[in-house]
Amino acid sequence: MKIELFYTPGCAKCAGTTTALKAAAVVAVPSVEWCEVDVLDDLDRAVDLGVLTLPALAIDGELAFATLPTVEQLIAELHRRNEGRGHGA
Repeated sequence: MKIELFYTPGCAKCAGTTTALKAAAVVAVPSVEWCEVDVLDDLDRAVDLGVLTLPALAIDGELAFATLPTVEQLIAELHRRNEGRGHGA
C-alpha cells in the first residue's frame, strides 16, 4: 500500500500533522510505503489525481483525502482498504 502526502514547502499545516499520520499509517499497515510529494516538483501528478487544496493525501494512486484526515480517519481508511486486499499489504 502506498500513501502520498501532497504538500508545499513551508506549509505549517502540512508539517504539523505529518509525523503523527505517518506513524499511525506504519502501525496500521507495517508494510506501507509513505511518500511526501512536493507539488512544486510534481504538479502534474497532483493535478492528475485531482488535488485542489493542500495538504492532500492519496492512497494507492487515488485521492483519498482532499484535506488532511485525523489520525483516526486515516487508520479507519487504511484498515478498510487492507481488508479489501485479504489482509495483504
